[in-house]
Amino acid sequence: MKLFKSLLVAPATLGLLAPIAATANEVTISDFNPAEEIAITNSRVDGLEARLNNFEAGSFSETTTASFTVDGLLGFEDDDDAAAVDNDDNVVATYSFQLDLNTSFTGEDSLDIAIDAGNAGIDAIDEYDRNGNGDGLTVDGVVYTFPVGDKMTAFVGDNTNGSNLFTKACVYGGPGDMLSDCGDVNASIANTGWARGGVAIGASYDFQNGLTAAVGAQTQDNDVFNEEGQDAYAGNLAYTGDNYGISLTYGVVEEMTNNALTDEDDKYTALNAYYTPDGSLPSISVGYEVGNLGGAAAGADEQASFMIGLTWDEVGPGSAGIAMGHSNTVENADELYQYEAYYEYPVNDSMTVTPLIYTLDAAGANTDDTSGAMVKTTFKF
Repeated sequence: MKLFKSLLVAPATLGLLAPIAATANEVTISDFNPAEEIAITNSRVDGLEARLNNFEAGSFSETTTASFTVDGLLGFEDDDDAAAVDNDDNVVATYSFQLDLNTSFTGEDSLDIAIDAGNAGIDAIDEYDRNGNGDGLTVDGVVYTFPVGDKMTAFVGDNTNGSNLFTKACVYGGPGDMLSDCGDVNASIANTGWARGGVAIGASYDFQNGLTAAVGAQTQDNDVFNEEGQDAYAGNLAYTGDNYGISLTYGVVEEMTNNALTDEDDKYTALNAYYTPDGSLPSISVGYEVGNLGGAAAGADEQASFMIGLTWDEVGPGSAGIAMGHSNTVENADELYQYEAYYEYPVNDSMTVTPLIYTLDAAGANTDDTSGAMVKTTFKF
């Protein structure tokens, strides 16, 4: 831009001198101030430069931000019962990418768009392969959130969950899919088969004394809240104190058979709680969910999920956690627990390395448990 300014100043100065030479008999030397004229020209160039900068900045709204996350995963699973014996302990590598775009129009609202990519599901570490949609970018959620008065917030979105504004009383943040639900597997209506392809709405109310309440619903894109489509509804009540919290979530998912709704709905209730003591003791998170499957046969119409996890915020330079739990266990069936332990080490502000190990109980007396190990490297920028 300095070169551009110089190129403008030079001819402008010559242009000023030319008329002076032509009319020298009418203008005295005291009437001409080159420094003042050049300053005026510089001012005009600065104005042009500012307009160019504003044009460049305006091409990407100043209220819009973008954040990027890349996960690289290297690990293996040991499963002697695998159909292909040669693949029971292969070391595999995969990646996961997420782009989050956020903008605001009033300063209080927020439009959020998530875009994902990642290797198609890698069996050996499928539990931790978050984005298995393939190498192509896929929209993983479009959500608009806005305030309604001083205490209420509402949202509407697509490819997202009706529980976006719920408060789940859990501080465990393990890397796995199952245990990261904190025992609330279905009540938050996040794991319905069409959840990531449907419309969702919801609202929350903050009583501003630690107590919050929220409701949410989601439906299918092609049958929005009508009798031909499948819907899900949920409510959430939570209380958060200085170092503890408790939440209750209730969800209903409509049952559909042969493309027709039935009179039997699936109903789930989840209770979550956490406590974070002072000092070096770990925080503890507990979750328990019971479900009644309206369309299931007798003996398989009740199921339960459970989780307990411990988190140490400071272990050397990083943090650590351990957890155990089972998911969607029907009555009279064995509870197949998963166990995991991880250590999260921040290399710098933008890079984190997380080694972990895990074991998953296998069903049947003659089958072996599945165990695995993985190193997850996360880049945020």
